[in-house]
Amino acid sequence: MRRLFFGVFFSICILGFSQDRLHTSTFDLNYFKGNVALHNNDILHLIEGHPEGFILSWNKKTYGFNDWEQRFNYPDYGFSMAYQNLKNPILGNVVSAYAHYNFYFLKRRLMFRIGQGLAYTNNPYDKASNFRNIAFGSHLMSSTFVMLNYKSKPLFDGFGFQTGLSLLHYSNANVKAPNASVNTITINLGITYDLDYDNAPDYQNTLSEDDKKFTEPIKFNMVFRTGINESDFVDSGQFPFYIFSGYADKRINRKSAIQVGADVFFSNFLKELIYFRSVAYPEENVSGNEDYKRIGLFAGHELFINRSSIVTQLGYYVYYPFDFEGRTYVRIGLKRYFSKKWFGVLTLKSHGAKAEAVEFGIGLRL
Repeated sequence: MRRLFFGVFFSICILGFSQDRLHTSTFDLNYFKGNVALHNNDILHLIEGHPEGFILSWNKKTYGFNDWEQRFNYPDYGFSMAYQNLKNPILGNVVSAYAHYNFYFLKRRLMFRIGQGLAYTNNPYDKASNFRNIAFGSHLMSSTFVMLNYKSKPLFDGFGFQTGLSLLHYSNANVKAPNASVNTITINLGITYDLDYDNAPDYQNTLSEDDKKFTEPIKFNMVFRTGINESDFVDSGQFPFYIFSGYADKRINRKSAIQVGADVFFSNFLKELIYFRSVAYPEENVSGNEDYKRIGLFAGHELFINRSSIVTQLGYYVYYPFDFEGRTYVRIGLKRYFSKKWFGVLTLKSHGAKAEAVEFGIGLRL
């Protein structure tokens, strides 16, 4: 259910940009082939062959009728669907759906796409029939993909081509174990079609120099996050977690704000993990009475895109009574402002490449 909320939340954020102004649409279809990246030695036995598949995307072009479009060099937003054959019957095949942005550079010849959504695998872990698949612990997963492409202008009747590199990531963010995850690095080649290639409006350029000088005083934020997750031990149980955060942010321009704050973590799966390790691994000298709570300090950045934003934070545990995946943590995700003060947030918390949880939260900015 958390992964469903994540996909729906991201879709709402993107659809929230749609206006009644003139926009045009494009489609692209890309074939890709590549390799599974070895980010974890535990999945070495799962890497076989060269995974391949295709990505079909619909894109809504922008022309600067809204100020945020001009600030980000007239990005596209839209939806993608992908199919991937992982070339290993243990891993099976994956179908996924995404909401995405396209950002442009080098006179709009270089396109960077980032998408977030849901994926479905037909052959997840099963302790009886598929115990070797430690990558996917559930049918439903969250998925991220990025694409860096050279994109041609329409060559004839709205048709063009694009080519470049793509990365597809599948993980259920430790909602259910096992969850070693899979990253595929590929080369892609595709065709594009512009539905309105001969009837597109001009790009608007109406922002004044004063737009770049925008600032705000320091604001204070309070956030409550929750969700469920499980330790890496299969069948150890899914437990709720609760996170209370407080931080100050300083908006330095229309696009960016910097953040400094603290988190208090109540992670109930750690309570079970501490007890399990005290019984199963006596050589680790875990008493079973260690505190499962943690406190972290973090610094972060918020990238504002209309009423939505992308949040990245780097934290360090200053209260850390039980060792779990190291003292540093990373959080990345999405915020959606419902008003000037209230916002919703969906974020992924991880320790390096090791995901701990998908966090669903609500916050107040004063």
